[in-house]
Amino acid sequence: MKVNKKLIGKKIYLAPKRIEEAEQFTEWLNDFSTTDYLGRSHQIITLEAEREYLEKHNKDEANFSIIKAETDEMIGTISLENIDHINQIATLGIFIGEKQARSQGYGTEAIHLILDYGFNYLNLKNIELHVMEFNKRAYGCYEKCGFKETGRRRKCKYINGKHYDLIYMDILKEEFTGEYIQNKEIK
Repeated sequence: MKVNKKLIGKKIYLAPKRIEEAEQFTEWLNDFSTTDYLGRSHQIITLEAEREYLEKHNKDEANFSIIKAETDEMIGTISLENIDHINQIATLGIFIGEKQARSQGYGTEAIHLILDYGFNYLNLKNIELHVMEFNKRAYGCYEKCGFKETGRRRKCKYINGKHYDLIYMDILKEEFTGEYIQNKEIK
């Protein structure tokens, strides 16, 4: 089935999620190496539940698969969730499910693409995210992309017998610099 490239970067592109990807997402969302860092290891995701989720959210304005441009291999997902057009805010969600694709710069590029889209096409003013305190790799990536820590909810996430802080971060439109979407028509 043909993949529709929406946001094209240098090493990756973002494409609308497809129902056919449900099996791969189900595998990743049941893998502790992915879900521990998302604070979601307590959940059991079935193929049917993931298909239902994709069907429900396929119409969302910013719900993408992350695809390596060189191989057309899906390596993760990124989205802007809870978009509020009146207040011009949204929440960023991302994970790289393909283990070999982690720490390769794909997440940073995906975030740059979706921030460019969110600020310059969806007219958002503020994009927030949440990250587990022990997820140093993601925290560093978010800082590199311009996010700033805005607060913490202390010891609110229980994972593998311990409680951890959830860190809140955000970025404002005026703090975002650069143009990352390669396939823009109007520059």
